[in-house]
Amino acid sequence: MISESILETIVLKDIVEPIQEEVLLREQKLDGQGRSYSTGKRKNAIARVWIKPGTGKILVNVQDQEAYFSRPVLRMLINQPFVITDREGQYDVFCTVVGGGLSGQAGAIRHGISKALVLYEPILHAALKTGGFLTRDPRVVERKKYGHRKARRRFQFSKR
Repeated sequence: MISESILETIVLKDIVEPIQEEVLLREQKLDGQGRSYSTGKRKNAIARVWIKPGTGKILVNVQDQEAYFSRPVLRMLINQPFVITDREGQYDVFCTVVGGGLSGQAGAIRHGISKALVLYEPILHAALKTGGFLTRDPRVVERKKYGHRKARRRFQFSKR
């Protein structure tokens, strides 16, 4: 008969070893200046994001995040990857973002920060993946069709 402690160590060993092997498959990718780079996308917005250890300063198109994103909801959206991984105030972020509106740009920056965090610390992949931050949101604006006023809205019907 197998004792409970031996059984627990066998079960834990079977669970921990595959996770450690998965972490070993991913390795840290940094540039010459010790930064991690990634590209994030959302709607029509594309963000190029660099992160490095620092004091938690976030620059968007060479402006502070408070100046660029005046709405607090958008600033909260950008900080979500750091909150989920308990890394608030540990990384400086420099990003350039083009295209789309402010909400799409904030989503693109969040996507880029999440991908860059995984490249800097591969162990964070599981937490960010379960939070849904590494998945690119595929929703984009539907194209306008001929015979319609918008993508689906038709012209007003007149009986007479």
